[in-house]
Amino acid sequence: MTGAEPAGGRVMSWAGAPGSRTAGSGGTGGGEPGPAAPVTATPAAPATAATADRAGGDLARRATADPLYRLVAYALEAAHGRPPAAVWSAPYAFHLGSPGLVAAAGWPTAAAAAPRTDGLVRLSSLGHPADSCDLPLTLSGPPPAAPAWAVRPYAVLRALARAGYGPGGTDLHVQGSLTGAAGLATAEPTDCAVALAVADVHTATGEPPDRERLARLLAGVLPDGDDGLRRAVLFARPGRALLLSARPGRRRRHVAFDPAASGARLVLVAVRGEAADRPRDLARAVACARRAGALSAWPPGPGPEPGRSVLVLLPEARLAAVRAAVAEDFRDRGRPVPRFLNIAVAGAARREE
Repeated sequence: MTGAEPAGGRVMSWAGAPGSRTAGSGGTGGGEPGPAAPVTATPAAPATAATADRAGGDLARRATADPLYRLVAYALEAAHGRPPAAVWSAPYAFHLGSPGLVAAAGWPTAAAAAPRTDGLVRLSSLGHPADSCDLPLTLSGPPPAAPAWAVRPYAVLRALARAGYGPGGTDLHVQGSLTGAAGLATAEPTDCAVALAVADVHTATGEPPDRERLARLLAGVLPDGDDGLRRAVLFARPGRALLLSARPGRRRRHVAFDPAASGARLVLVAVRGEAADRPRDLARAVACARRAGALSAWPPGPGPEPGRSVLVLLPEARLAAVRAAVAEDFRDRGRPVPRFLNIAVAGAARREE
């Protein structure tokens, strides 16, 4: 993934789906349609005229559409026997190292959805091709047993149904362009993509989902999640950071944050190897990057414990030197060379037409 660029790069070494992808600062990206998730034995609810009329219905066959969104549309149809009624993209998000300051990255997660009326949810993901599942949509009581990856999407679907979005059920397919190995949070963009896609297909045509309501719903059903990252996913703007107020009732505001406009680069540096070695390796990578000309570095998450990556801001002219310095240091010590991922400051989740 070294040197991958959100605007125009075609790389998939961290992604969970086959094929190549392109990502743009508006949160677009993808891979050519690959093998479909397994089809389960439960018959699909017939596609309605409303489903076919919505924009997601022909996305898999639209040559001009972004490959990632063609992929998720195709995969839902292959797995569940009918086209999606909507496809939504949601950007990965990160903290900027200052309290309450978050932004979105130009790499997306996507969700494709189609409504049902029989009280069943059918979940699939190319990241978990052997673990598609059909589950009854129960609004109370213990949730049904589900594959580990599907527990969180099911919780979101259940909360949405209790709020009036899709109590009759939904077919859903999700796919990210990055995995956890990149070091950016994967749960929050997936939560938002699922919530927006499901709310969309269960809302009157032409009426956009209520993002504020969905943000509150997600915070309630997933209190262990990062609400700041979810807000970035839902409300970010290209080239801007989102400043969240700690005081209830105060409006969020956007502030300028566009490294590319000032001749700088924002790069995610992810270390590999054993978890116990990562804090030391991250510190070493940051030290090497600073000596080679990096301006600042900070973790993409808010926690005090180091993870597997850091965000590094550096002059564009020093990008090659920083990468070379870090790579040389790690090779000389016999350590796996960290991976570099260029980050564009992107806009919020959106419906893919």
